[in-house]
Amino acid sequence: MTLPQRTLPAPGSDAAGRPDSLLPQPGPLLCEPSEIFDAAAVRARIGEAADAGMDAAALRAETVRVLREANAAGRAVIARAFAAAPLEARMLTRSYTYLTDGLVTTALYVSRTWLHPLANPTAGERISVIAVGGYGRGEMAPFSDVDLLFLTPYKITAWAESCIESMLYMLWDLKLKVGHSSRTVRDCIRLGQDDFTIRTALLEHRFLAGDARLAADLDRRLNADLFSGGEREFVEAKLAERAKRHRKQGQRYVVEPNVKEGKGGLRDLQSLFWIAKYIHRVQDAAELVPLGVFRPSEFERFVKAEDFLWAVRAHMHLVTGRPTEQLTFDLQIEVAERLGYKDKDGRRDVEFFMQDYFRQATAVGDLTRIVLTKLEAIHVKSEPLLDRIFRRKRKVKPEYEEVNNRLAIADPEEFLKDKLNLLRLFDEGLRTGMLIHPDAMRLVTANLSLIDENMRNNKEAQQIFMGLLLKHGNPERALRRMNELGVLSAFLPEFEPIVAMTQFNMYHSYTVDEHIIQCIKTLAQIENGELKETLPVASGILKEGVNRKVLYVALLLHDIAKGRPEDHSQLGAQIARKVAPRLGLNKQDSETVEWLVRYHLLMSDMAQKRDIADPRTVRDFAKAVQTVKRLDLLTVLTVCDIRGVGPNVWNNWKAALLRALYRQTKRAMEEGMEALNRENRGTEAKRLLRQALPDWPRAALKTETSRHYAPYWQGLHVTAHIDFAHMLRELDESGDPDRMLVKLHPDEDRDATRACFVMPDHPGIFARLAGALALVGANVVDARSYTSKDGYVTDAYWIQDADGRPYEASRLPRLTQMITKTLKGEVVAREALKSRDKIKKRERGFEVPTHIKFDNDGSDIYTIIEVDTRDRPGLLYDLARTLAASNVYIANAVIATFGEQVVDTFYVKDMFGLKYQSESKQRSLEKKLRQAISEGAERAAT
Repeated sequence: MTLPQRTLPAPGSDAAGRPDSLLPQPGPLLCEPSEIFDAAAVRARIGEAADAGMDAAALRAETVRVLREANAAGRAVIARAFAAAPLEARMLTRSYTYLTDGLVTTALYVSRTWLHPLANPTAGERISVIAVGGYGRGEMAPFSDVDLLFLTPYKITAWAESCIESMLYMLWDLKLKVGHSSRTVRDCIRLGQDDFTIRTALLEHRFLAGDARLAADLDRRLNADLFSGGEREFVEAKLAERAKRHRKQGQRYVVEPNVKEGKGGLRDLQSLFWIAKYIHRVQDAAELVPLGVFRPSEFERFVKAEDFLWAVRAHMHLVTGRPTEQLTFDLQIEVAERLGYKDKDGRRDVEFFMQDYFRQATAVGDLTRIVLTKLEAIHVKSEPLLDRIFRRKRKVKPEYEEVNNRLAIADPEEFLKDKLNLLRLFDEGLRTGMLIHPDAMRLVTANLSLIDENMRNNKEAQQIFMGLLLKHGNPERALRRMNELGVLSAFLPEFEPIVAMTQFNMYHSYTVDEHIIQCIKTLAQIENGELKETLPVASGILKEGVNRKVLYVALLLHDIAKGRPEDHSQLGAQIARKVAPRLGLNKQDSETVEWLVRYHLLMSDMAQKRDIADPRTVRDFAKAVQTVKRLDLLTVLTVCDIRGVGPNVWNNWKAALLRALYRQTKRAMEEGMEALNRENRGTEAKRLLRQALPDWPRAALKTETSRHYAPYWQGLHVTAHIDFAHMLRELDESGDPDRMLVKLHPDEDRDATRACFVMPDHPGIFARLAGALALVGANVVDARSYTSKDGYVTDAYWIQDADGRPYEASRLPRLTQMITKTLKGEVVAREALKSRDKIKKRERGFEVPTHIKFDNDGSDIYTIIEVDTRDRPGLLYDLARTLAASNVYIANAVIATFGEQVVDTFYVKDMFGLKYQSESKQRSLEKKLRQAISEGAERAAT
């Protein structure tokens, strides 16, 4: 609830305008007013200094010293009291307002009384100090700006200018961030008419000290000349500001929200109050209830949301010691602890905190939408006459009507007689393309209890719900609104736990419920043909035809069990087994949905964590999927799932991996597994190389095609084979057997840069290459290492820059030079990395447990070591160096990064070319890898 002006009287002025009375208490504070700012004691100390005969400069310095001590003491008292009562945001804002009032009025008192006294002031030598904006409203966070208006009756005089200047210097010396303007009443009216920002600031003005009559004159003139009329323009300006702010800040569900400016943040509440105050002349949000703008229950939500958001913002300021508005990952941890959240049921305290945050943000969104749309309906611009004549009137069903271009309910009482109308409303919204009127939303929210077990099992209700998913081509619009109003959770109670649920990591950009809606949005876009070029395989699958009902329900349920201690895929499948039939799916379709939910991560894991050039990978995947029908469904679901994680997660690298896995698996299913055998693939690869090098002598081609083992031919694309062929031929012709060659080439099809290395083989070369790449800041996403029969290493790494993009061509020569210097030993990677292998502060709070698995079944030739742990710049180098020191041969490495988590998968042999079958050897190797990880983590944290 916004603090009413009447509870914040002027800190002090007598009839003559002399600021010599003490601070009144603006309402309940966090502690005793005198503990926050003892005005009498402060002024007594300054008076003693003045009486001692100090000159102006010394007295100003002494005033600053006294006020600095008072400010520090007051802030310390408030901070301690707030730590003991961490949700008492309302009293906190009053307390900081009270403290700031004391500082500002004392500065004016000293400036007028001691520094620039006037024995007989003229009519023009009057000044009134007015608080505006948030300070005027009486809502001060620990490091809020102090916005002041210095009001004079006429053009500013030399005395007033000196008085204001002295006062401002004192406040600046106190390190307060002061925004100020010096104006006459006429200036305020003129500027406020032209600038809505100034008009809004003046809307929340509050007299602090000085000439009370001048302040009263401002009140009268503002109400008569500025705030009377212009309501429509003011509403439009505030709504336009709000829309612009939302576009800049992003959606409500971004994982590092801006508490002040973001969607569902404090500025939304303030915009609402500004408009309500301008139109209804209220001083307090509570006054909107009897006016019918808020219902009592809605006002309670308003107060609860505002209290919560103010508390969060205040704790952010106190933690950082500055005006911080972005709730970053590291701040989320500290604020959650300050607010008293605890770990529970396998979820971290910070996840419970952020779930509450997003639920409050949703409440803010609901309330501001209801109120602002209601006000917009009253004050919106009239539709141009020609538009009204020629605009085609949309036909709505008899139960509905169109009100201000929104879908409204004609007869609420009649509407509620059939509870299925609570679902039909959303269907009609999609059918007509109209937004739902806020009054209709209110009616739905107030009657969610009608959605009971009988309705959930009603066949017509099931059909309506499935129609929302399948019929109109934009299901996410209905789902999002149903979710915000509580309808989705009422109809699917299993959905309720994941509403506004956050996953505390850097990988997921949205809350779980928003992620699901984003996935369904992507599926609809593919179906509508909007992503043909970006997603050719998924688009082709849908064009050929799949069971849409199964696909949409599987996406709706795939993360339904997130946030539980159990494996969310297994538990989700159990939930899907119950929910799918309740949505009207037959037994066979329900089983398919259950399978898709259970294995919704399978294709992503296979593509990103395994070597898909290994026939065994494709064979195992095909065996798990079993049918082309399931393969098609799982491929589309996987694409939607990855794209729904966040705006920058999907890239050509992931697309290429999934596309290759899909095509190879489908081919194996249709033509038989023998189509994948190494010999066939090697023969084809050699044929393509010969075709690509038509000018090469036959002898040179024979040398090249016979010098490599089978894995080389199946593991690389022909473009890499071409690069290596040229590099090896250059090495042969140079006559220098110890020479090393490096070639960097943009691989735009995969959103990466391919780095090819050719040099004589020797132990630990993979680790040296990993160290060199780490030193230049390259993120390795894939690595393949092959040794030729004549003793050369041909290693290919795919790397990306810090933004997850290929390196620009202009940077490649410099990058090549730096890598070569490291490989030649001119720079020792292990030492150089110590200062660079650091984790950023905002990322340090993430907890990623280390898991190390040995798999001897996933490859016919290699042991697969999968290391799942916390990512950091030098991790791959540390792991590779540890393996090299243990005489482990690394054939290739697949690197999958999920935010702060990384899964490094190594395909390895021992020094005799055998798998690691011995459990004791596995345990020994795991111990060394864990030690390397922990030592590196300690180094990165310091």
